[in-house]
This record gives sequence, structure tokens and C-alpha cells, in this order.
Amino acid sequence: MISLSEFIDWHGSQPWQPGTLDCCLCLADWAVAIGHPDPATHLRGRYDDEAGFRAIIAEAGGVVPVVASCIVKIAGKPLQQPYLGSIGVIGSPSNIERQWGAVFDGSRWLIRAQAGFMPLVAPTLAIWSI
Repeated sequence: MISLSEFIDWHGSQPWQPGTLDCCLCLADWAVAIGHPDPATHLRGRYDDEAGFRAIIAEAGGVVPVVASCIVKIAGKPLQQPYLGSIGVIGSPSNIERQWGAVFDGSRWLIRAQAGFMPLVAPTLAIWSI
């Protein structure tokens, strides 16, 4: 089994490609890396640019419902506090354009950006175990 640190190093070195590898699909990739079936098959390949991703987010009403649609497929559970390897959505509760899927490294939230993983301090909107 891969550690979170190994996953972050590997995944962060892969090229950014909306619909294949981006800030939300990296959460599904983490779930797969630790042994779950892919919870994002319904999203993969459905968009190929930022506009397509934003349309899905807008239709769902934010990043939380998009990530939740994946979590339910692997029986993830809501959490009150994150722990190493848990996933979440952070950002603005009122501006869906400023929400990100994130993974918790034990001390902070990391988001997958185009250049790789980076820490981001923002309000936590939802947390799940996987």
C-alpha cells in the first residue's frame, strides 16, 4: 500500500489535465491508491477544460456535492476533524468558484494545483474518511 507522502510525490509530478487529473479527481486517485474502486468513474472524461469542470460544479451547487457523489461509492464517512489521509473540501462557503478538493497530511490541507500539491489555509466545508 502506498503512503500519503508517496502518493503526493508521485501524483504531484503527473501533468495536470482537467477531467483526468485535477483538484477533485486527485481525491478519487488517492482512494484508488489505498485500495478502493474508482469512485469518480461518473466524472472522468466528462470534461476536458476548466469551463467544463466549472459547469459540473455549478450544476451540483458546489464542490461538496461533487465530492460527496464520489464518497458515497466507497462508503466514506463524514468526520468532524481530519486525520492523516482524510479528504475534504475547503474554501468559501458562498463562492463555489473558490472551493477545492483537499487531502489532509496530518497537519494541514493540501490541494492539487497545476504545479503539484500545495498547502492552502481556508475554511473546511466538509471532511470524510476513506
